[in-house]
Amino acid sequence: MVTATIVIICIITVLLILIVLVQNSKGGGLAGEFGGLGSNQLMGVKKTTDLLEQITWGLGVAVMVLSLVSYIMIDRNQTGVINSANVDRAQTQTLPGAAAPTPAPSQAAPGATTPGTSTSAQK
Repeated sequence: MVTATIVIICIITVLLILIVLVQNSKGGGLAGEFGGLGSNQLMGVKKTTDLLEQITWGLGVAVMVLSLVSYIMIDRNQTGVINSANVDRAQTQTLPGAAAPTPAPSQAAPGATTPGTSTSAQK
């Protein structure tokens, strides 16, 4: 459901961009195109400008409301589990330097001495 909301937000955003590009703040744009054809039109220049402005406001409000709705719909009860192959591989792989364990000290023969020990017990 969240994915559908995000797709709708993207579609509305593209429509909003197109409507804003059609408008011209100095009276050109779509309103100027309709105004130059004559006085008998389906919509006058003022009505076209008002309609585009209302559509712009409506699409802007729709984007804001749907953004808030998508934030509310997100599940916040997840424990933070990330299902990623890279995360699993990083948790199971050992570091190259830590791969070889250090050898345990070997037991010395009964008559042999190791360096650094006293030899008084052998005399």
